[in-house]
Amino acid sequence: MSKTVVIGQGYVGLPLAKEAALGGLSVVGLDLNTQVVDDLNSGRSHVDDISDSEVQEMLRLGYVATSDPHIISEASTVIICVPTPLGDNGSPDLGAVVGATKSIASNLKPGTTVVLESTTYPGTTESLVLPILRESGLELDRDFWLAFSPERIDPGNSKYGLRNTPKVVGGVSAKSTVAAVNFYDQVVDKTVPVRSSREAETAKLLENTYRHINIALVNEMAKFCHELEIDLWDVIEAARTKPFGFQAFYPGPGVGGHCIPIDPNYLSYEVERRLGYPFRFVELAQEINNSMPRYVVSRAQDLLNQHSKALRGAKILLLGVTYKADIADERESPAVPIASLLAEKGVELLFHDPKIKKWNIDDRTIESVSDIEAAIADSDLCILLQAHGDYDVDSLARKSRLFLDTRGKVSRQIGNRL
Repeated sequence: MSKTVVIGQGYVGLPLAKEAALGGLSVVGLDLNTQVVDDLNSGRSHVDDISDSEVQEMLRLGYVATSDPHIISEASTVIICVPTPLGDNGSPDLGAVVGATKSIASNLKPGTTVVLESTTYPGTTESLVLPILRESGLELDRDFWLAFSPERIDPGNSKYGLRNTPKVVGGVSAKSTVAAVNFYDQVVDKTVPVRSSREAETAKLLENTYRHINIALVNEMAKFCHELEIDLWDVIEAARTKPFGFQAFYPGPGVGGHCIPIDPNYLSYEVERRLGYPFRFVELAQEINNSMPRYVVSRAQDLLNQHSKALRGAKILLLGVTYKADIADERESPAVPIASLLAEKGVELLFHDPKIKKWNIDDRTIESVSDIEAAIADSDLCILLQAHGDYDVDSLARKSRLFLDTRGKVSRQIGNRL
């Protein structure tokens, strides 16, 4: 039986492997991290959205994890789900994609469909992945097919998962689109074929750039609404009663996760590289969203000053440090720059998060407080950075000397909203 090989068993690759296994396919998860491989083969998950019992069910259905790239030679379908971070200079780092593609080329057999799911700039599948695959000596549309299908994983979303979220698919050729659609039709409820891999790549970037820009809009509004003594949270709730033409976005301490802080830069990079001019909306949104951690620190300082307390030497408790509520994912969390800025100003930092026990800040590791109520009583200021469902925000605010809520959850008469 031919296999489906999913390269990368993280937040994107493992859910895909699960749905493919549930769909009756023979699935192998390929990952370079041997600890991840050992854990998965022992029935232990490292991904929030996949439980240990779900991994165990995958194993029962025949799933196996490995670090051996030679398994690719047994595949009829290979899906690339590896990280695509930004490099030190802010440009795309496609090292993992190149490495995965070279492994495929070294083990590629005729009749294989290859799909890239890792987010990247438009043209990557055709201009970067395809030439490497051709080094195998095999030919597109005769020996193999190549497509791009953007991942749409939303960690912690209990309503929409991989199966019931429409899957955009675009091949570097018409035959490649058909081949990729034929695979995904076995895994998801609905596929959405598009003109080519370039349209599929750009669709992903548009989705996240749209969110990035609209979050920046309300983040900037949060600043001047505070100065004008306007409750932006009430404004947004009023605006969202309009049944058409408006979608609610909310301010916060910054943007986090892999998508929003990173993906729009891929589009901006390609526009600048290919066309020679900037994508000004993205650059402005980046500037505004990156300013929010410093704004949160400024608001904290103002609150303490109003109560005759200096920021330096103050004890501040940060509540919720993951990038999203009710998950343990810390990727690009704005809590990190906020903590760094506070530490630079001489603040004594404490943190609590029901999802993580230890947190790395700069060059040190701190542990979550075990007794949240005692920590609140001992702190000069509590800052809610992530509104986990475990938190009764009004109750926490009532017990605090000062409370700053960056998520708009606290009642106005009890605490201070961003």
